[in-house]
Amino acid sequence: MMNNRHRLLLGTAALHLACSAHAADSWPSRPIRLIAPFPAGSSVDAAARTITPPVSDALGQSIVIDNRAGASGASGVEIGARAAPDGYTLTGGTTSTHALAKALNPHLGYDPQKDFVPITLIGHLPYILAVHPSVGASNLRELIALAKSRPGEIRYTTVGNASMARLGGELLCNLTGIRITPIAYKSSAQSVVDTVAGRIELQFGTMAPVLPHVRSGRLRALAVTGSARSPALPDVPTVEEAGISNFGVTLWLAVFAPAQTPKPIVERLEREFTSAIALPPVHDALIRQGLQPQTTTSAEFSRFLAAEIAKWTEVARKAHLKPE
Repeated sequence: MMNNRHRLLLGTAALHLACSAHAADSWPSRPIRLIAPFPAGSSVDAAARTITPPVSDALGQSIVIDNRAGASGASGVEIGARAAPDGYTLTGGTTSTHALAKALNPHLGYDPQKDFVPITLIGHLPYILAVHPSVGASNLRELIALAKSRPGEIRYTTVGNASMARLGGELLCNLTGIRITPIAYKSSAQSVVDTVAGRIELQFGTMAPVLPHVRSGRLRALAVTGSARSPALPDVPTVEEAGISNFGVTLWLAVFAPAQTPKPIVERLEREFTSAIALPPVHDALIRQGLQPQTTTSAEFSRFLAAEIAKWTEVARKAHLKPE
């Protein structure tokens, strides 16, 4: 016969399921927070502000973007990991926060896989390698030659060790034999200010903060880091087109909820976000930001994330890159 302890456990489980079902049925009944773990003007922030209005309309509740910058995005992501799994706190994540961070830091304050459930991938964002016009290089080959003649003198921007910019810079050094010096900022949006002013030679930046300065001529784009040319900069070659093979480096953006968020809520969020990204005005706006839109199911992204963590762990090992 079932003892009292077993009855209590089953009763508690049944109550939890009932409460979860009720919460999912009544959700959303108040505004939703989406944590952007980088400052306003960053690629995550720009994408979030583009895709959330139609999601908000579909859900009947406002979605508030909460910028929580710091520690290469880890500060904001940790807040998202600790949030209640009730569908009222979402987190924007990237290759840096959910793959590189785990590859580089065994003492990370959150687990990208255990503490989150993916909603969907938003898309892939190549980086731009851009220089101040005063730098004597009109293409990537010339920059490499210049860097070889001045070892360590050319500085490039990163947002810390656990960032794609830093890892991509290390990979560029390993593949070409150059030595350039990383300078860490909180975000590309902040570092581009110094590059435009000529205080930093090379911007290893995401599209949203760098594109306007390339288009205005204040910066010169030498290459993009994706496997194909960016629709936003069709005349700028890829790093591989410049003769450096095995250099496909992009920053993916995604939306996450805390682990244990009720499945019906996750499914509804997945449906509304993927529908919003597919809308022509949203899709076109993301492309103008330099993003190559792509959505996934929650399950598909879980598998993709596992593969990304494994890949970048190996790249970091080969680059001898350690956490800060």
